[in-house]
Amino acid sequence: MFDYTIAHWTTFLAAALLLNIAPGPDMAFILGHTVQGGRRSGMAAMLGIWTGACVHVLLAVLGLSAIVVASATAFAAVKWIGVIYLAWLGIQALRSNGEMSRPVGGDNSRNAASVFRQGILIDLFNPKVATFFLAFLPQFVVPGSGPVWAQSMLHGLLIIVVAAFVEPPLILAGDRLGRRLRQSRSLRVWLDRLLGTVLIVLGIKLALSKR
Repeated sequence: MFDYTIAHWTTFLAAALLLNIAPGPDMAFILGHTVQGGRRSGMAAMLGIWTGACVHVLLAVLGLSAIVVASATAFAAVKWIGVIYLAWLGIQALRSNGEMSRPVGGDNSRNAASVFRQGILIDLFNPKVATFFLAFLPQFVVPGSGPVWAQSMLHGLLIIVVAAFVEPPLILAGDRLGRRLRQSRSLRVWLDRLLGTVLIVLGIKLALSKR
């Protein structure tokens, strides 16, 4: 079981690394929260995205994601829920007047649990993530190396493991950049507006996406 060649692992890990370092909505969400809210917010956003990705992997393995991708109605419903949620979060950030970025005790202590939930929901309500896992994972299923569902689950989770080597250092760098900026109230206002703009742009991008 899970009997793969070195060439297989080399190809997969290279693809997983490229996927994680490439700029995308998840990275924009994580870094946006890091610069605007500090290391704690960035880590919470990252863990939320990872949790949502784990659920997508499970749904892909169970075949449920295929239903969403195949059904135009289901795809549109999930997509527009995600669009509305991103727009609502973006508007909240735009209206915060710097309070979301207010530093407390040298770091932002606003509710990390809220950011964590946002990360989960943003990832779950992005049907493009479901489409990605459905298209990507089967490419690394090797006949005779174990049940298809187990191989898909393994490779899906390993994508997230690779992310654990890429995203935390970026969060630490983003926190250093944002720490000084958050000391100024006027700059905090612009940081909140920047985050709000990022979220709204992500919503627009999702709204324009197609199956």
